[in-house]
Amino acid sequence: MFSALRSLRNPLRIFSLLGVTAALAACQVAGPIGGTGPRVSGQTVQVAMLLPVTSEQGGDATIAQSLENAARMAAAELTGVTVEITVYDTAGQPAQAASVAREAVQAGADIIVGPLRSDTAAAVGVAVANSNVSVLSFSNNTEIAGGNVFVLGHTFQNTAARMVSYGAAQGRNRIVLVHAQNLAGEVARDAVLRAAVASNATVVNTIPYEFSQGGVINAVPQIVEAVRGSDGNALMLTADSAGALPFFAQLLPENGLDTEAVRMMGLTRWDTPPQTLELSGLQGGWFALPDPQATADFEGRYLATYGIPPHILGALGYDAIRAVGETAAASGQLGAGDLIASSGFQGANGVFRLRGDGTNERAMAIAQVVQNQVAVIDPAPRRLGGFGF
Repeated sequence: MFSALRSLRNPLRIFSLLGVTAALAACQVAGPIGGTGPRVSGQTVQVAMLLPVTSEQGGDATIAQSLENAARMAAAELTGVTVEITVYDTAGQPAQAASVAREAVQAGADIIVGPLRSDTAAAVGVAVANSNVSVLSFSNNTEIAGGNVFVLGHTFQNTAARMVSYGAAQGRNRIVLVHAQNLAGEVARDAVLRAAVASNATVVNTIPYEFSQGGVINAVPQIVEAVRGSDGNALMLTADSAGALPFFAQLLPENGLDTEAVRMMGLTRWDTPPQTLELSGLQGGWFALPDPQATADFEGRYLATYGIPPHILGALGYDAIRAVGETAAASGQLGAGDLIASSGFQGANGVFRLRGDGTNERAMAIAQVVQNQVAVIDPAPRRLGGFGF
């Protein structure tokens, strides 16, 4: 096994897609979101923030504190509305998350922000499904989205749409898609396939690989042959730097892949950790990332306020309160239908909006790896709609 196997077990990873139990998935109310919620009293919003404060999972306390700090910073920056935040401890457990969610609703919460992961978020969604209270979870698992539950995390769906549409516009429209044979890999695969249909691109070949070091090594000659045999001009890698990405970056060129003729494209961040940018096989390649300027501005304000940099997931706490505050100021209500009416909120990582299916859409930039550095070649839009999805 190789380091990628730790990435899905690591709670600090954004793409923590394992966690919805079969029972909760069966109970989850899915489908389109609509309707309005209770009117906000006197332009003061009562937010219940569900966080894993006492979770035994490593790193959760740090994430929880960063999410809370960012949320309170966002509340302080809002105008036209007052947001009062009450933190409830989920301990990282679905049952406790459901219990405190019901407690928060009974105490008069207008909206629930959090919890962190998909299993607890699904439990909360079920627990308050009949309360007319929306849940803005920090998960990125689109399987739990819908009904009264939104996911705020960065999704493969959003990244794939941006990446594939940009590539197609540049003539890189014949894609060989490489993904792991696990849940995360299959979610990424499906996102790319949908994005290709929407962007008039073609996935000319799909190469799955066993999620192990041996599986990656065995897949390399298959990938090279698939590119040559299908006249592919783009190679989409769904792996991240904690997993198979470094192996592919080294082994594919060594086995004859011409990275000048075939554009390497990534569905994950190639700049974290920064050493990933030094991989020779990624030079010239493209990947998507949140608006760098907006991210730098947010991180600078957070550092000035709290004296430490935010956790990478802390930005989601900021985004949740921006969505709540801007919606309440504009409509005086916080129902699911009100939340999706906005054309875009000013988030920590750039403009974003909530969609009727419970997912989110985020403005992202396209970057190229140039001499071991990130070079933005297509900036993130300042308003949504320019991606064609």
